[in-house]
Amino acid sequence: MNTLKLKTLLESFFIEDIGDGDLSSESLFMREDQGTFHFISKENGIFCGRIVIEEGFRLLDSDIDVLVHVRDGETVEKGHLLAEIKGPMASLLTGERVILNLIQRMSGIATNTKKVVSLVEGTGTRICDTRKTTPGLRMLEKYAVTSGGGYNHRFGLYDAVMLKDNHIAFAGGISEAVRRVKNNLGHTVKVEVEIESYEQMREAIDAGADIIMFDNRTPDEISEWIKDVPPHIVTEASGGITMENVSEYGKTGVKYISLGYLTHSYKSLDISAKVLNL
Repeated sequence: MNTLKLKTLLESFFIEDIGDGDLSSESLFMREDQGTFHFISKENGIFCGRIVIEEGFRLLDSDIDVLVHVRDGETVEKGHLLAEIKGPMASLLTGERVILNLIQRMSGIATNTKKVVSLVEGTGTRICDTRKTTPGLRMLEKYAVTSGGGYNHRFGLYDAVMLKDNHIAFAGGISEAVRRVKNNLGHTVKVEVEIESYEQMREAIDAGADIIMFDNRTPDEISEWIKDVPPHIVTEASGGITMENVSEYGKTGVKYISLGYLTHSYKSLDISAKVLNL
């Protein structure tokens, strides 16, 4: 997690919510009025967001003391004490919603990921995310995937080449697309090619692809085709994969299964802030 980037994100989130000031809290409490928040999980799941709690409240007010009792990726149960936050009451109340929103979403993604990972346990297949993330929250959402036992696919358009159907169509075919990319980029950049047929797979192999993605293929198709993929080429399956069939895809021998589901179809973990010492 890039702490500098996180602080910048948190600052923008606080500015959006606070505007010119928290009318409710600032009109109720003086600076010397001190209190304590306890963050408590209201359901079972996987916790994620320790650094958000720590950096968020400290960014808002340096007089706030934060003690987080759980680690990212740790299983929590209903009623589990997650963190204690002490400091000026107004500051605690001002930061509450933004920070809860983030850790609830991150914990929801981690919980969602953990469930999927458990379904392919023992197969050797890794579960990874996609670019189907919430704009502005990609770093946090992808971090949450790793906290749930998953892996990250590329973070953006800048850190890997992925030639999808429209890239290939515009370029005039897989061979030409791979040739152009390899001619224009350095040797350290991986090239992934999305394929939808056996013939496309063979073309991607001959063109020198580093990664082959089986897009919207059935487990039976992948199990058969993958036998002809050289061992130095990484394989990935994506498209049409759900909680109900992911275990079947895990048995095909693919190295990775990428799921947009991890970050766009999760349920936030219910976490609340309880006030003590009033």
